Formats: sequence, structure tokens, C-alpha cells
Amino acid sequence: MAQNDVNRHTLSVLVEDIESILARVVGMFSRRGYSLVSLVSAHTETPGINRLTIVVDASEVIIEQVTKQLNKLVPVIKVVELKEDSTVARAIMLVKVSADNSNRAQVVDAVNIFRARVVDVAKESVVVEATGTPGKLAALIEVLEPFGIRELVQSGHVALGRGPKATAPKKK
Repeated sequence: MAQNDVNRHTLSVLVEDIESILARVVGMFSRRGYSLVSLVSAHTETPGINRLTIVVDASEVIIEQVTKQLNKLVPVIKVVELKEDSTVARAIMLVKVSADNSNRAQVVDAVNIFRARVVDVAKESVVVEATGTPGKLAALIEVLEPFGIRELVQSGHVALGRGPKATAPKKK
């Protein structure tokens, strides 16, 4: 693989839970022109520490630069690149689909195949909640498109490494 080949990378970044940390991280990406695909921030099992799950399209050279720049930010505790084959990653999607009495059963059947669930039913639509990998969510969208997608929203990815090893420092 050439150094200029762009691939998708997932970074798990532990940060102190302080004001403006997201602005500082996004600003770092913006100033350097890095391609930020998604950014999710959430509390961890340790009070005062948040985990940022950052998805970036970049070459190996750029991802190394991104990691170095993140490590320079004072509230950053640790940066780990999560490899696809040793990571569990999921996103959540809500999709409003046209569905009335004539086709609602078909929509529900399609939803069930993907282990998604209907979370709201209206006279002319249903709202579906699905969790999964990008491929699974894209496949569900493809199946639902013929019914008519009225609205769609999808979160960024959250991810953890597989196995017993934790990214966070051990609790005392």
C-alpha cells in the first residue's frame, strides 16, 4: 500500500471532561484540513474522563500526524487507533419510512430481517431504529428506499477494542 492511499481510521481518544475540548479537537482538524468523518463524545466509566471516537479518512502519514497533534492537546490523556479486525463499532440510525395500511406489514417484515425495530407508528409512516455497522445500515436503507424514505439521521460511530485490554487507565 502506498503512503498516499486514503483509508478509514477509527481513533479512540481519552480526554479530560473540560469545557471546549471538542472545539479544540475540531479546530485542530479544521486548521490542518484533515477529513473528519465523524466525532462522538461520551462519558466513560471513569468520572471526569470522556472518550472521543473519531473516524477519519486519511493516509497512514496523515493519521500519524493526526495522532501526534491530538497527543499535543493538554487535556488529551491517550490516543489509540482501533483496527477494524479487533474492534467492535456501531452507529445508530433513525429512519422515517412511508407506510400505510397497504404496505406497513412489508415494511415491518423488512425491519425485522435487519433486527431493527419500529419505534413509532403514524397513519402514513413508521420510524425505524437500527444499530449496526455501516454496511448493515446501508443495506437496510437500500431495502427501505422503495417504500419511500421521508427522513433519516445517523449517528457517528462508537467503538471499543475487542478482548480484555482497556484503553482507559486502571481505576485505583
